[in-house]
Amino acid sequence: MAVAALDAQTAAQAPQQSSRELVMTVGKSLVVNSAATIERVAVGFGDIAEARAVGPKEVLLNAKAPGETSLIIWQEGGNKLFFDVTVRANLSPARSKLESLAKRVRDELPGQQVEVSMEGENVFLRGTVNDLVSAQRAVAIASTGGKVTNLLYVAVPPTDAQILLKVKFATVDRSIISDLGLNLVSTGATNTSGRVSTGQFFPPGPNTIGGPQSDTFTISDALNIFLFRRDLNLGATIKALETRGLVELLAEPNVLAINGKPAAFLAGGEFPYPILQGGQGGIGTVTVAFREFGVRLGFLPLLTPRGTIRLDVAPEVSSLDYTAGLTIQGFTVPGLATRKVETEIELESGQSFAIGGLLDRRLTQTIEKIPLLANIPLLGKLFQSRTVNKQNNELLVIVTPEIVRPAPSEQSITQLNFPAPLMGDEKSPRTPGVNQTGAAPPPPGQRMPVEQLMQQLKTEGEMKLKQDKEIATWPSSQPLPMPGPPQTPPPAAPIKQ
Repeated sequence: MAVAALDAQTAAQAPQQSSRELVMTVGKSLVVNSAATIERVAVGFGDIAEARAVGPKEVLLNAKAPGETSLIIWQEGGNKLFFDVTVRANLSPARSKLESLAKRVRDELPGQQVEVSMEGENVFLRGTVNDLVSAQRAVAIASTGGKVTNLLYVAVPPTDAQILLKVKFATVDRSIISDLGLNLVSTGATNTSGRVSTGQFFPPGPNTIGGPQSDTFTISDALNIFLFRRDLNLGATIKALETRGLVELLAEPNVLAINGKPAAFLAGGEFPYPILQGGQGGIGTVTVAFREFGVRLGFLPLLTPRGTIRLDVAPEVSSLDYTAGLTIQGFTVPGLATRKVETEIELESGQSFAIGGLLDRRLTQTIEKIPLLANIPLLGKLFQSRTVNKQNNELLVIVTPEIVRPAPSEQSITQLNFPAPLMGDEKSPRTPGVNQTGAAPPPPGQRMPVEQLMQQLKTEGEMKLKQDKEIATWPSSQPLPMPGPPQTPPPAAPIKQ
């Protein structure tokens, strides 16, 4: 670019030297022409612009950095030329970088309104994205261009999917017990008083042997058949029993949970058991803890990108078993007959899996006999006793997950079928409806700032962690706290050894 210099003679006649303005861009050059021969050139700030004579009447001016400075040219004859130089920033690289960032954001987040702007080394993001993941990706892309200021809004996320887990416990226990045995007793037959028995079933016995009352005897267990011939002074007790037992159990617990959140269900109760704790002087105290039993179900559902439901499920059925219990210092602690399964499976909504099965058949036979006499053909059966125990146990556990939604407010929900009214026409107290309390709060807007959404997620996470921490630090000898106001476990009353 050429700039015509002021004529030396005109400048000399002017009462005051005036300055001309030169506007340049960083990285650009400018040629200043002079009508007279140039003797000397000077620039105010060399960091902003650089001047160099390239001929007797030409000066090359290079813009180096944004700012303002002055250029003075001394001409032959004593005349001077004054210039005010303004150097502006070169926006071409920044514009190119901005366009590149905006293109990357559009390519990665199609259909979402995200605006990218730059001021110096700062990148500003504005607009609305669909979810938190999109916001994080936009920030990651923009961070390649400088320091990011996130001013994005996030569309209010929809309600999380809710999963209903249906579990069926089906079990059948069949048992058959048969007993067969014979006991003989003599009150004086062949001048002999006594009895013959295998000992498996308690035999009768005479009151006295060889005494005046040898014709009498005592029966503690008459069993099924009792025979006595007074003329022969000979009696017999026969046990021939067959017991059949049948136990059927069908439990169908249903639990509802939000996607990714654990849920648990228990229909049963708790039984106490003692715990011995050490004390001073070797004298311990006994405290009481509680153990849960009944129909229990715990599961954690997770929707996969394939549209299936991944389940970590642990169903359990337990009942008190006093035959397997024990007694310690007056405390009777029952055992637990437990059937449980813990596994991880993946299903589509509405599909079913048999996650556990058991077919247990047992045969127990006990035969007791009198040596030698039991080996006599035909008559040897009278000197034998036999017990046969047959057990047949069948167990099946089926799970069915379903993605469900709540019933609309205007639709009636399922009610319990009571055979008779409990309290007549009286109604239980309840919280007044919106017709008395006023309209419900308005629904949330269509979008919200990223910071607000992240704070909400952080609060939900801290609430869960707080609950887990309380469970982890609660004393093992005390029951876990129930949801509600904080409670302090009552001190256990010491029981002397």
